Amino acid sequence: MSQSNPISAEGEDVHLPFRVIVTPHRSLSPRGFGFMMLAIGLASFTTGMVFVLRGAWPVMGFFGLDVFLVWLAFRLNYRAGRARETIEIGAGSMQVRQCDAKGREAVTAFNPYWARLERAGDSELGTVTLHLAERGHRLEIGAVLSPEEKHGLASAIDRALALARAA
Repeated sequence: MSQSNPISAEGEDVHLPFRVIVTPHRSLSPRGFGFMMLAIGLASFTTGMVFVLRGAWPVMGFFGLDVFLVWLAFRLNYRAGRARETIEIGAGSMQVRQCDAKGREAVTAFNPYWARLERAGDSELGTVTLHLAERGHRLEIGAVLSPEEKHGLASAIDRALALARAA
């Protein structure tokens, strides 16, 4: 999660305009992905050559197929990682911009005086889902975050909404 306002600590100051960008976490960098694919490719090629030298040459194609499928799975995962969500709260406005992995964008506006943040969770996991609600309309936010990150986001949004209502 990246943000223009730090929201990691519970007691940190939040100021208006408040803006936070929520992105899915990807633990493997593009460089790490390259190294991993190189290692998998070398291991598959080496093992495949052992089979070729023993006369089982058709097996080599299956090793290549395995490398391709691993590459494809990671590429699809990285594509899904392009999704993002931007939450902006100002003195008299609130806007949530959700962009999916294909670039389609949906913008939802809320009135910060009427908007409320709904949390659902349990004692073991913590905050599981967050919804912004206003007059019968609900929008899930922060779906890609961990329960701890959702708790931090909820606290920051609560403080930003309180500031927006007081302004």
